[in-house]
Amino acid sequence: MTSQQLEEQSQQLEARVATLETELVQMKKMLSGFLQNQNPWWLKVAGSFENDPTFDEAVRLGQEWRKSAE
Repeated sequence: MTSQQLEEQSQQLEARVATLETELVQMKKMLSGFLQNQNPWWLKVAGSFENDPTFDEAVRLGQEWRKSAE
């Protein structure tokens, strides 16, 4: 392998590492924003089944099944 080929490979590797470093910084920013979210995940879905007849039926069937399993 010639010194020119080694130099090209070195430059390619440096460019790839720089790209990875940039992406890592972006991922850390995204993750820190996610972790700083003070609201629990369940607050986003709480009440989403209110007045939903399908959900009410599922609850009723679950209660019925539990009573029959006693």
